[in-house]
Amino acid sequence: MSAGVTADATKRLFNAALAQIDGAGDARPYLAETLPELDSDSWRVFSDGRMETTYRLKADLTWHDGKALTADDFVFAYRVYATPGLGTLEPAPQDRMEGVTAPDPRTVVVSWRELYPDAGSLRHAEFEPLPRHILAADFEQDLGETFLNLPYWSREFISAGPYRLANWEPGTSIEGLAFDRHALGRPRIDRIIVRFVADENTMLTSLLAGSVDIATDNSLRFEQAAVLKRDWEAQGKGVVLLDPVQPRLTNIQLRPELANPRAFLELPVRRAIAYSVDKNAINEGLFDGQVPLADQFLPRTVPYFAELDRAIVKYPFDLRQTEQQMAEAGYRKGADGFYASAGGERFSMDHWVIGGSQNEKQSAIMADGWRRAGYEVREYAIPASQGTDGQVRATFPGLSSVATGGGERNLNFLTSAQIPSAGNRWRGNNRGAWANAEYDSLWAAFNTTLDRSTRTRQVLRMMRLATDDVAMLFLFHSPNVTAHVAGLKGPAIGAPDTLAIWNVYEWTLP
Repeated sequence: MSAGVTADATKRLFNAALAQIDGAGDARPYLAETLPELDSDSWRVFSDGRMETTYRLKADLTWHDGKALTADDFVFAYRVYATPGLGTLEPAPQDRMEGVTAPDPRTVVVSWRELYPDAGSLRHAEFEPLPRHILAADFEQDLGETFLNLPYWSREFISAGPYRLANWEPGTSIEGLAFDRHALGRPRIDRIIVRFVADENTMLTSLLAGSVDIATDNSLRFEQAAVLKRDWEAQGKGVVLLDPVQPRLTNIQLRPELANPRAFLELPVRRAIAYSVDKNAINEGLFDGQVPLADQFLPRTVPYFAELDRAIVKYPFDLRQTEQQMAEAGYRKGADGFYASAGGERFSMDHWVIGGSQNEKQSAIMADGWRRAGYEVREYAIPASQGTDGQVRATFPGLSSVATGGGERNLNFLTSAQIPSAGNRWRGNNRGAWANAEYDSLWAAFNTTLDRSTRTRQVLRMMRLATDDVAMLFLFHSPNVTAHVAGLKGPAIGAPDTLAIWNVYEWTLP
C-alpha cells in the first residue's frame, strides 16, 4: 500500500505504547495486557497526592529486531525522557513521574509525584519504550547531541509498532514491512510505503492516478477533497472522509521585542482585530460555507459544548466595535480610510501563513477584509521548506494563521511552557507567546484532577480567559481530510484525540 501522510501518522506506523485510543476516544490496552483501574491495586492514590500505576505487559513482546521487549525498556526510556536537554519528547507526562521500576520483566510500575488523570492510559507519543539493548551504552557515554544523532533515530530505527522500518529515503519516502510479532496481531497489509508529499495538488493527482492508496494527516485540504467528492468518489473509485475537528486560528505576536506594531500588546487593539474578522467570508471562500465556525479551541463534538459556548467571550464580525476599540487605543481612520495613531503613523501589520493554496487563499480573504476594515496588511507565505522550522514559525512580527491539533490534550498550546524560544530549541506551539498565570494554573489543575466534572469546569474557565484576553483569533474548525481508494477497508473518522490510522494493522487492501 502507498500512503501519503505527514509526521504524526508516520510515527504511529512504527511505534507502540502501553495503551492506544480507539475510534470512540476510549483507551485500550496495547503493549499492556490490561490497563490500570482507579481505586484498585493497579492504580493507587496516596493521601499526600502521589500515585502509583502498575502495567502488566503482554507475554512474549519483542522489538522489531526480535529481541525481547521487557519492563526494563520502559525504565530505560524514562531515564532518557527525563534527561534535561535531550528533547526527544514533549515534557508531559514524564515531568509528573517520580520514577519507573520493573519488579519483573512483565511489570512496569510508574510512581507519580502528583495526580494525573491519564496515568492509566499512557498512549502514542507519551511514554513509549526505548530499546535498552541498542541505546543504553551510548546513553551512558554521552547525554548530548551525539546521542540524539545516533543512526538509531533515523535509518536504523526499531520499535514495536505494526510495521518495521525497511527503507528510508529522507524527505521522500519510508517503507515499512508488516511486523509478524506485533502485539495486536500481524498487520493484514504486508507492505506500506509512506510518501511525503508537501503539495496538496500533487497528492490529489497521485490519488487520481492510482499511485497512492490513501492520503491522510493533513496531506489534502478541503478544496482537493471537494474535487475528489465530485468526481472520484461519485464514480465509486474512492472514499472521502471529512472530520471538522482541527482548530484553525491566528496567532498574535505578543513578544515585545518582535511585535510590530507594538500595539498588539494592547487588549483593545486585539479585540478590535477580532471584531474585524469576517469568518463567514472565510467559510464561504474556502469551504462553500460547509464547516463550523469557531469562537474557541474545542470542536462541537465535545460533550459539554453547549456549556462551553455560553462561557466564552465572542467577537462577532462588527466593524463598529472595531472602530470603538481602536479609538480606545488611540487610533482613528484617516482620509484614506486606514487607521493611524494620533501622530499620523498608519497601523500596518503582517499576516503570515505556511505556503499552500488553501492557506494563501485564506490569507487573501482575511487581508482583503482587514483592508476594508481600515488596516494596512502585508501578506507573507512561509516557504514549504521552512514550514517545520520552529524559529521561523515563532518569530513572525504580527499575525500568523495556523492549524493545530484538536481535543482537550492540546489546550496546553496556550500555556507558558509551550512558548518556543532559543532555550528550548524553538519547541512548543504557543507561537504568539501569550502568557497567563491563571491559565497555566488551571491547565496544571486539569492534569492533576481525576474528577471529570471538575475538569470540565476547568476547561470552561481556561477558554473564558483565553477569549476574554484575545490570546489568539479563533476562526473555524478545519476538516481533517482522509481519502482512500474504494478497495481499502478500515479507515474511519474517530474522536478528536484519535489518530486517523490508529487501527492500521486491521486495514485490508485487495
